[in-house]
Amino acid sequence: MDTLELLREFIKRRVVNPPEEVTLESRLEEIGVDSLTLLDLMFDMEDKYGVRMPDDLPRPDTVGDLIAIFEKLKPASNV
Repeated sequence: MDTLELLREFIKRRVVNPPEEVTLESRLEEIGVDSLTLLDLMFDMEDKYGVRMPDDLPRPDTVGDLIAIFEKLKPASNV
């Protein structure tokens, strides 16, 4: 399962009214990912990929921004 698919599943489980389609261009706030949901998602991804998110990480605006962060941090063995 790729990172976009993982994010789609996460959003379906945790967002009250998830959109039918989540794309790379989807804005996190517009699809219901608030600050607390974003933190929860980041903790899940840290656990899945065995990485630590930097404390000074800028807040991503879109799903694509978030995926780019995860892709940079995840170990090559999990690709």
